[in-house]
Amino acid sequence: MLRIDDLQLFVRTADNGSLSAAARALDISPAVASAALKRLESALGTRLFVRSTRSLRLTAEGELYLGHVRSALASLSDGAQSLAGGREAISGVLQLSAPSDFGRNVLLPWLNEFQASHPGMQVRLLLGDGLTDLFRQPVDIALRYGSPEDSSLVALPVACDNRRVLCASPAYLQRHGEPQRLEELREHSCLRFMLAGRVHDRWCFQEGRRALTVQVDGDRISDDADVVRRWALAGAGLAYKSWLDIADDVAAGRLQVLLPSYLGEAAPLNLLCAHRAQLSKPVRLFREHLEQRCATLLASAPWRAPQTLCFVRSPELL
Repeated sequence: MLRIDDLQLFVRTADNGSLSAAARALDISPAVASAALKRLESALGTRLFVRSTRSLRLTAEGELYLGHVRSALASLSDGAQSLAGGREAISGVLQLSAPSDFGRNVLLPWLNEFQASHPGMQVRLLLGDGLTDLFRQPVDIALRYGSPEDSSLVALPVACDNRRVLCASPAYLQRHGEPQRLEELREHSCLRFMLAGRVHDRWCFQEGRRALTVQVDGDRISDDADVVRRWALAGAGLAYKSWLDIADDVAAGRLQVLLPSYLGEAAPLNLLCAHRAQLSKPVRLFREHLEQRCATLLASAPWRAPQTLCFVRSPELL
């Protein structure tokens, strides 16, 4: 078994270039230090240093091993700090950006729960559906649907199996009827969303292994996802929304899921940050809180329930 104190001595010796200097730094005798180094080399079956009467330098094997030892000791130190931190109340400011609909109608009560559990935390919340510049805006993290276009960002999954679903209010369906096939979406007023200057008017679905896309139209477009949801609740048309955004509306009967036999487009929810250094303990705890709440909503998602098979033959591109 390798001993941690032997590994610490090895690193100190490499840094100081002297076994006696490492012994003084660790407050042990040169004899104890020499015995510890020999014990480590014996356990590894290789020499870590080339010694002479006046100098000491790492062997090639020692150079290779040094990096691994540094990483291992740093990991052990982080673990000890995490345990110590777990016994302390967290505090500080949590600065985050979230999509408009998810932020207003889903996230707000979850934030209230989080702050009630950690009263020392302050929250600064920015809402919007535009792309957030995490390197310039005064936020630490952002919640966004889909994979980030900027590959330099750190992306951690919160609800990786979330999807979009087609929905409408009972009032709209009573007036206009419920579509039975994807082709029929052309005959309905579809509430469209605009992001980064582009209108999301090609709605993608999946039937088995087949990818299907339908071009939709309608008389309302907004760059605010919450507005699209409000239009749907008011009976203005069909919406293609993230399940997390409308799960409560479906459960309350305010919206109805349509064509559940078609699998909607993937809409994973991710936590984004510019640097891993921003993944502080409050951020990690907040992410865990979100994962638990999202998992509860996703448990009732329509694609997880037994579905009636759809035998309608649809073209690859509608």
